[in-house]
Amino acid sequence: MKRRAFLQAGLAAGLAAGLPGCRFDGSALFRPDIRITRPGMDVGHVLRDRQPLPPVSGEIRTDVAILGSGVAGLTAGWRLAREGFGDFVLVTGPEPFGNATAIRFGDVPCPTGAHYLPLPTPASAHVRTLLGEMKLVDDAFAAAPDYDEAALVHAPESRLWINGRWQGGVQPHHGIPASEVAEQQHFYAYTESLKQRLGRDGRRLFEIPLALSSSDPEWRALDAETFAHWLARNDYTAPSLLWYLDYCCRDDFGTGLAHTSAWAGLHYFASRNGSARNGDDAAVLTWADGLNTPARHLLGAITPQRTLAGSVVRVSERRDHVEALVLQYGRLIRIRARRAVIAMPLFVAGHIVEGLKNEGFDPAIHTPEHAPWLVANFAMDHFPSEKKGEVLAWDNVVYQGKGLGYVVATHQLIRAARPERTVFTAYHALADGEPRDVRRWLAGASADELYDLAASDLAEVYGWKLTRNASAVEITLRGHAMPSPRPGFLGNAGTQALAAADGRLLFAHSDLSGYSVFEEAAWWGWHAAGRILGT
Repeated sequence: MKRRAFLQAGLAAGLAAGLPGCRFDGSALFRPDIRITRPGMDVGHVLRDRQPLPPVSGEIRTDVAILGSGVAGLTAGWRLAREGFGDFVLVTGPEPFGNATAIRFGDVPCPTGAHYLPLPTPASAHVRTLLGEMKLVDDAFAAAPDYDEAALVHAPESRLWINGRWQGGVQPHHGIPASEVAEQQHFYAYTESLKQRLGRDGRRLFEIPLALSSSDPEWRALDAETFAHWLARNDYTAPSLLWYLDYCCRDDFGTGLAHTSAWAGLHYFASRNGSARNGDDAAVLTWADGLNTPARHLLGAITPQRTLAGSVVRVSERRDHVEALVLQYGRLIRIRARRAVIAMPLFVAGHIVEGLKNEGFDPAIHTPEHAPWLVANFAMDHFPSEKKGEVLAWDNVVYQGKGLGYVVATHQLIRAARPERTVFTAYHALADGEPRDVRRWLAGASADELYDLAASDLAEVYGWKLTRNASAVEITLRGHAMPSPRPGFLGNAGTQALAAADGRLLFAHSDLSGYSVFEEAAWWGWHAAGRILGT
């Protein structure tokens, strides 16, 4: 018998015998193998500390350089390629796919970033085009298409651990007073009514992509206050509702009610109006490896000859071209291009792109606040046993938990029997402190401290059974995971200037929207490619 199994068996026997003082504390005993990854941190410190660069050892000439391979950069390259424009180079950056990355634990793929895509809105033509090309819909532009059942999330979609048991769905109702449930329903009815409202300019008040939302000043004024203030002002006080709304803000924005723009908070609920003929309107599309599946499709349209591994360390606009310096395995390569798509986070661009102030963007003033995140993948040798009558869902959330719950990588597999092994992916938006302080803590936290946080929701549900079933965990730390739409984000003059740029430098990143979701990142990549194509 292996030592780990022997110790676990001995502990189980001790518990059965009722030995005095024999108490299992999952935070202290029999932890799985722990691996910590910090994507992009090494290159980030090179930029931050302005470390010396090696001499240039090679040059590439191209018409367009796409600098970054997150969803925005990939979408730009995909659109150029699908429309027959081939004279470009895409630089992958320190983490290919950005927030759409994934890993494999044995034969189980799992996400280390975003993990689902809501049904696209009618206005999200760029996303519908992609899904049609992936053959995930029968008619990409139908009001309510039939979606591929393999991608449309299977039942049970979600559940909430509350008052010591599971309830279906994430909105709290088990053990919640009827008056609170009624207040929840009142809020949902109000935001549902907003989906059909138009501003004085004839646009929907809240749209995805955000850039197509109404500019009606009466509604844009909501961006001056926090979501928490707006809720209190409108007599929404039920603790269960406030918890759920805070959970939603942390999930999409990386920040809580007290620091989220009221406009952004309402946009979360009132903007999504996608439908499926074969699913609920609230359904989502998901894959074992999360959004890495559509991201890999985007990359697949770009020939390997058009990609360059490496990290951009400097971008300079010259009289008749753009020069980008790329650090690749210790050597420095120069790219000379007619135009460049800056498809990287703005906190990175602020260190790399020379002369950003000339574009109307001052990094010291206009850089959006980025929220830190932790994503932990638990390799489960066996599924933990559930309470009698309970069924594991795709998304499993703990009421008032420290994290955002966990998703099950093998949930979408269609088999006669479920596999023996799986991966549970736990998400944590670290929104309880100032982002700079949280990043400092992440940089110095021990593996045990990080594990305690990563496992908190799972431990709440499974207790000692978690360590019996989990053999390894990979914890991914993202110190600047996503921009947070804090009050005033709509009026950021710097991001507005970059969004309008149409010179040698084009900008494409979800930072321009002020929050990080697939549709927004893809929109800016699609938009930048359109400017290059003249459409």
